[in-house]
Amino acid sequence: MTTRIALLGAGRIGQVHARAIASNPSARLVAVADAMPAAAEKLAADYGVETATIGEIAANDDVDAVAICTPTDTHADLIEQFARAGKAVFCEKPIALDIERVRQCLDVVDQSGVLFMVGFNRRFDPHFRALKAAIDEGRIGTVEQVAITSRDPGLPPREYIPSSGGLFRDMTIHDFDMARFLVGEPFIRVMATASALVDPTIRELGDYDTATIILVTASGRQVSISNSRRASYGYDQRIEVTGDLGMIAAENQRPASIELANADGFTRPPLYDFFMSRYVDAYRDEIGSFIAAATGARPVEVSGADGLAALELAQAAERSVRENRMIDL
Repeated sequence: MTTRIALLGAGRIGQVHARAIASNPSARLVAVADAMPAAAEKLAADYGVETATIGEIAANDDVDAVAICTPTDTHADLIEQFARAGKAVFCEKPIALDIERVRQCLDVVDQSGVLFMVGFNRRFDPHFRALKAAIDEGRIGTVEQVAITSRDPGLPPREYIPSSGGLFRDMTIHDFDMARFLVGEPFIRVMATASALVDPTIRELGDYDTATIILVTASGRQVSISNSRRASYGYDQRIEVTGDLGMIAAENQRPASIELANADGFTRPPLYDFFMSRYVDAYRDEIGSFIAAATGARPVEVSGADGLAALELAQAAERSVRENRMIDL
């Protein structure tokens, strides 16, 4: 069975998902829509498909599913529209920036009965999945502490900051989801501190560029998250998990896994410098998981409830910074 998918949004993440869809033998990209006609036409031409409007795609019985890669403030409305149209829906994170709006959207999804998946791509990174598999196999015993390091090479465009939802909802939300994925137990407390150290104007825009977050479960398991919008040495993505029997870690990835030793010492190639190059495999496997779920081959791996839970943690972290205290969930 071939799943016919329309792409909503022809920006950089839309381009990533278009490539993933086109490379999957169980799917076919059938249409592209974007508010910027030239962007839609270029991406559609790259894959030999037609452009269409949102309304045309919703009404088209030859479209089985949509991948929503549009700006965040359009996500919830589009999810509801295509759920009511009976299409399977994949949507990039977050569902919305407001928790109540997310709940309203998920009610519509539930009432429609369509398949819905949220795009938390890091769950599908082969290295992080191998780490999760080792945990599930009991290789390190009972998880006690998780340390997640997530640092970007540089700031996003400043014009993006006001509409991003802020550091916790835009960047750390991936780490909140990864913490839930790895620990497998609800968090009951959140404590966060955040600053504008990379660029003071970020604070003037009401946001932060540097943060440290602590999450605690009812049993006392702890997760620490270190975020920064500046890593001069590359895209820093590491996870370390300790248990009563040992430790397991996922190291940074590089274009080439080699090490050179000479009179100057030991050197290795630089890290990847962008999420689109670091997580190529994750995006491919994420879309593959959605397509498999759409055909009934497997259950949805990242649900709307997962998207809501990550947003709740982001909101708690924001409140912790604002009130300078630990927040009970």
